[in-house]
Amino acid sequence: MWVISPKDIEMNILIAGGAGFIGSHLTDVLLEAGHKIVCVDNLCLGSENMIKHHFENPCFSFCKQNICDVEKLNEVFALNKFERVYHLAANSDIQKGGKNPSIDIHDTLETTICILNAMHKHGVKELLFASTSAVYGDKRERLQETAGDLRPISYYGGAKLASEAMISAFAAMNTMKVSIIRFPNVVGPRLTHGAVYDFIKKLRKNPKELEILGDGKQEKPYIYVADLIEAMLFLPFETGMNIYNAGVESATTVKKIADIVCEEMGLKGVEYKFTGGSIGWPGDVPKFQYDLSKIHSAGWKAKHTSDEAVRLAAKATL
Repeated sequence: MWVISPKDIEMNILIAGGAGFIGSHLTDVLLEAGHKIVCVDNLCLGSENMIKHHFENPCFSFCKQNICDVEKLNEVFALNKFERVYHLAANSDIQKGGKNPSIDIHDTLETTICILNAMHKHGVKELLFASTSAVYGDKRERLQETAGDLRPISYYGGAKLASEAMISAFAAMNTMKVSIIRFPNVVGPRLTHGAVYDFIKKLRKNPKELEILGDGKQEKPYIYVADLIEAMLFLPFETGMNIYNAGVESATTVKKIADIVCEEMGLKGVEYKFTGGSIGWPGDVPKFQYDLSKIHSAGWKAKHTSDEAVRLAAKATL
C-alpha cells in the first residue's frame, strides 16, 4: 500500500530540511513520482551536494534560508501554493545539541512553530512531521504510540515532543491532516553524523584503534533510509493527528557497529577503547525497542534488519 499521490495527481510540496540526509532521499522519491518540490534548508547539517542532481529539474526549487525567517518563509508559501508539507528540519545531532540547548530550541521547536504558522496563514492542511524515539525518554518496555508520561532526557527529545504538542493544537484548531512518524536511528547513503559515520572517520585517521563512547553495549534499532522513506510515503493523511512508530524489530549494539565497520574497511586487530559507562553522552538512551504493531497492522514493514541497515550504510559511506 502506497499513499503517495500518483503521477497524474501532481502536488506542490514543501520539504523543510530537504537538503539533509533523510530529506534529500525523500526529495528524490517525490520528484520521481511527478510532484513539484520546493526544498527549504539553511544547510546547517544538509548540503547542496545531496540535491544538486535536481538543480536542472523544472519541478524542483531550492531555497537556502532559515525557516525561522518568517518573512521569507511566507514569501515561499505565497509563491508556491503548497498542498502538503514534509517537515524534517531539525537539529539531528543530539550530542551537539546536548552542549547547547538553544540549538534544539531554535532548529527543532522554533522551526516547527514557524512552519505551523505559515501553514495556518496560507491554508495548507497536510503535514508529515519527522519525530523520534527520543520523545519517550529512557523507557525499557516496548514503546507504544499511546504511551503516556513521556519524559525526554535530551534537549532534542524535549524539542520534538514540544513540537508534537504544538502540532496537535494546530491540527485540532485548523482541521489539519497530520501524520507524525517517530523513528529510531536512521542510516544509509549520505550520512552526515552518527556511529557509522564517526567510526569510519576515526578509523581513517588511525586504523589501529577506535574510541567507542560508553561500554559498547548500548543497543538500538537502526532503520535503513530507503525503508524509512517508504514508511513516510505509506502513511495516510487523515483528519487529526495520527502517530506511528516506524522501525525494525531487531537492534544492533555499538560494538557490533564497530565490528561491521572494521569488516567493511578490511581492518583486523583494531583495538577498541571504551570510554566507559552505560551511555555514550548525556541524554543518550542506552537501549530501547519499539512496539511496531500499529504500522505493521496497517501493512508496512521494513525490508532490512538493523544489522543489514548498518552494513549497507557502512558500504555506502566508505
